[in-house]
Amino acid sequence: MTNEGLDRRQAFAISLVLEAGRLARSMHASLGPLEVKNPIDFCTEADHAVELLVRERVASTFGEAVLGEEGGGRPADDLWVVDPIDGTAGYIHGTPRWCVALSFVQRGTVQIAATYAPVDDRLFVARRGGGATMNGRPISVSHLRHGAAPVVEVGWSGRRTLDDTFAVLRGLTDRGMEFRRHGSGALALAEVAAGLSDGYVEIHMNAWDCLGGLLLVSEAGGKVNDFLAGGDGLMAGNLVAASTPEIAPQLSEMLGEPLR
Repeated sequence: MTNEGLDRRQAFAISLVLEAGRLARSMHASLGPLEVKNPIDFCTEADHAVELLVRERVASTFGEAVLGEEGGGRPADDLWVVDPIDGTAGYIHGTPRWCVALSFVQRGTVQIAATYAPVDDRLFVARRGGGATMNGRPISVSHLRHGAAPVVEVGWSGRRTLDDTFAVLRGLTDRGMEFRRHGSGALALAEVAAGLSDGYVEIHMNAWDCLGGLLLVSEAGGKVNDFLAGGDGLMAGNLVAASTPEIAPQLSEMLGEPLR
């Protein structure tokens, strides 16, 4: 695809993720019945409405495939990947810890990322080879400029056992790192890119939660694992690790996964 084609898709992604975020926020006052996927994973009418909006806009503009959390999809050479609301529990509870995450993947390589947190109006955008921004300003990973202990956010889902996650927490504390969990992996990765935390680890994550965030971190000067390499990360999910370069060797050794 030409640069002009990618330029069009980047502008489209920004416009669409902002529209999707406004739609989700407008629907919060009347959530309707909740779908319970498991005790910590929910879906609302807004999740479905936002994903439908994305699918309709992509179809009418480019006629390309979409892979989404709620509606599924299949691999394609030109593929849009969307999490309509990442951090649905935060959305339901009225906190700002949720976002709309959209990425464009071309022949297995993530080219464009747009992540929008509507409550505090933060738009994160990355283009492969073109850097990363928040609200139009370039961002960078922390490089531990704060001088304190590294803070690594840790995600968790029922797809892996609590014991597996406890092992990660112990590994971090043994290496002198603090940990947090805020409930939106896509937003957590964007905040690593912006230097607001120093790393993110989740033993298993789905593609719609992380593909854009991993590009954001990489383009902001961080190190990430190759989520799409080996196995079927796009359709089945994979380990996610991303960080400022200074702690990447320790995370890599701890997880047995290279960060590059």
